[in-house]
Amino acid sequence: MTDPTGAGPTPAGLDLDRLADHLARRPDLAVGPLRARLIAGGKSNLTYLLHVGDRELVLRRPPLGHVLATAHDMAREFRVISALAPTEVPVPGALLLCTDPEVIGAPFYLMERVTGVVLRTRAQTDPLGTRVRHDLAMAMMDTLAALHRVEPAAVGLADFGRPEGYLERQVRRWAGQLERSRSRPLPGIDELRDRLAATVPADANAGRIVHGDYRLDNLLATVDPVAVRAVLDWEMATLGDPLADLGLLLTYWDVLGGSETAEGNPVADGLGPRAGFPTGAELIARYADRSGVDVGPLHWHVALGCFKLAVICEGIHYRHTLGQTLGEGFDRIGEMVAPLIAYGLTAAGER
Repeated sequence: MTDPTGAGPTPAGLDLDRLADHLARRPDLAVGPLRARLIAGGKSNLTYLLHVGDRELVLRRPPLGHVLATAHDMAREFRVISALAPTEVPVPGALLLCTDPEVIGAPFYLMERVTGVVLRTRAQTDPLGTRVRHDLAMAMMDTLAALHRVEPAAVGLADFGRPEGYLERQVRRWAGQLERSRSRPLPGIDELRDRLAATVPADANAGRIVHGDYRLDNLLATVDPVAVRAVLDWEMATLGDPLADLGLLLTYWDVLGGSETAEGNPVADGLGPRAGFPTGAELIARYADRSGVDVGPLHWHVALGCFKLAVICEGIHYRHTLGQTLGEGFDRIGEMVAPLIAYGLTAAGER
């Protein structure tokens, strides 16, 4: 991972002394002085680059403060990247899981550091040129298709979720998360929730491994050659309908990617067609060709993606008002909720 954003002997959210004591039980990991730097934080699980002697590892733990129920599950992330290691899906090597919150103040896991770059801003992607941006988008879709082709039972994930009723549970889950994060009036969001609940499509594709937050800046990539080196941030992974991944990706790509609100925002900086990438329709065609998944009623899944992302942004906004986000730009997260609701209502009304 690249471009750490913080430094110091004791980064926020990480007790290095207690971590060093814990790692001392693992001679294969504790091989020298321990230092750490915060890579990214605030809007999702916190991620740190660890220097253990001459070796570099990555540590993940939940965010500080207000944490929604069932979110930020370290054991879940660790299990899925361990299971996917022998597949075509590129993931970091899983090294150590600690579920004891007494060690650093929260459960955490360690994984191998994978070299590459996280592309999340126009400043990064504008200089790449049309061909590289096209190839990156296609590699992103090929990797998503590879994930959805994996048979869960073949990698020990047959019990990783309950595919039956997945979409109904998604609506209920995010409706519940909304109530836990609601701190201000949100016109239209209750109507969007009710429309989704009343029009849930059949789970025709149920039973695939779903990432839960698949997008360009949850990938580690290289641009010469163009390749996806690792898929990151598996905290919402489960078994369900893969169109949920595609719908959310299109929400980032076409909705936020087409909105000035997203520019300079830490959730999405307008990456999509406005930034010289292929259109959402091209992404859908590539995915359908590679995955064998029937894209079916994709408009409903885009509406669900808008609802889900609106709830996530509202949760981040709430944490920001409590002073519990790390990093810059989170004061603007709340601005993204209204356009997401509006687009979601439009998508939910399509046939």
